[in-house]
Amino acid sequence: MKDGIHVAAMTPVFPGSEDAAGQPATLGVMGGGQLGRMFVHAAQRLGYFTAVLDPDAQSPAGRVSHHHIQTDYNDPAGLSQLAQLCQAITTEFENVPAQALHVLAQTRPVAPGAAVVGIAQNRIEEKAHFAACADLSGVSCAPYAVIETPAQLQAIQEDQADLLPGILKTARMGYDGKGQIRIKNAGELAAAWMELGSVACVLEKMLPLTAECSVLVARGWDGQVVSFAPQRNVHVDGILAVTHAYEGNMPSALATRAREAAVSIAHHLSYVGVLCVEFFVVDDGSPHGSLVVNEMAPRPHNSGHYTLDACDASQFDLQVHAMAGLPLPSPRQHSPAIMLNLLGEVWFDARGQRREPDWTAVLSLPGTHLHLYGKLQARAGRKMGHLTITGPDVASVKAVARHAAGLLGLPGLDAI
Repeated sequence: MKDGIHVAAMTPVFPGSEDAAGQPATLGVMGGGQLGRMFVHAAQRLGYFTAVLDPDAQSPAGRVSHHHIQTDYNDPAGLSQLAQLCQAITTEFENVPAQALHVLAQTRPVAPGAAVVGIAQNRIEEKAHFAACADLSGVSCAPYAVIETPAQLQAIQEDQADLLPGILKTARMGYDGKGQIRIKNAGELAAAWMELGSVACVLEKMLPLTAECSVLVARGWDGQVVSFAPQRNVHVDGILAVTHAYEGNMPSALATRAREAAVSIAHHLSYVGVLCVEFFVVDDGSPHGSLVVNEMAPRPHNSGHYTLDACDASQFDLQVHAMAGLPLPSPRQHSPAIMLNLLGEVWFDARGQRREPDWTAVLSLPGTHLHLYGKLQARAGRKMGHLTITGPDVASVKAVARHAAGLLGLPGLDAI
């Protein structure tokens, strides 16, 4: 059994098939954001019907799905309806309640399972998992300590000064730089913990970072694994701004090690579905530095959006294949690519006045692929879409990406 489902129940769900009641093969997704929208498009392209459970009437995925169940994620009636409609179910973001996935898994295959999603929802459990499989993966996380009580806080202040300077992060609900405070010394630690609400936190030692990268892995119910080459990522204010996806984007030895470590982590979890593992490259005095694992996302990831345009199978195609029990094709990247994240700021000028981006100029550039997520209101920090640039060689891709970023007023120009 896996998460309450008998292996015998995990027979493939083929596109275009029907269930015992004559209903078309339907795949479900918990969450209606842009990742769910792109999953729905991939599933529908194969011929599946889709169902989305999300409380937002205007959710990007709900607006394009065959079925939109507009309920809370823990609503028993909504979960029952989703299970009745679907032959297999996934999630599009890690903060869907793990308990809801557990309930669904009593009657339907759910990938990834509740136990794995629960680990990713809690940095304390996530760090413990990375530490436990360090021997297998060959990559550990940064030195850290858990703070859940005043006694643990005091112990760190007195006995673990080597963790400072560091970053204090809430154990739950932190993303895109939220729920994090940089700490210079022990005197700042108590105040920072109080500022975060004295909730369970992790204090991570600040390391001399030279780069960030991520690896996308897809693993099937039968243990088959395929993966994409690592992509190098640039963040601005804690939010992904630029992804570099091409051969030579990072030293080959580090790329190989990151890919192997991500696969090992997926195996250690008995993971099913698409998993993104994020790494830091640390300056340790060696020619290329070393890797530490930062965090994982039990779903497709923003840094993998380039796969829609630069690969013969995207991360969303692999998500569909994995959850439905289909064979996993080994993805091939046919073009070098750079992905630019489009936040709500793109729709406002320097005076804060609403404007429409100059799409005519941007889309006149060679190799540009615009993806907007169907969100009705732009606001600062909100992920509205992305622009992927592909081309025959890295130099031409970089040149177009710089031009496009300049036209759109995007940050991170110096990182392209």
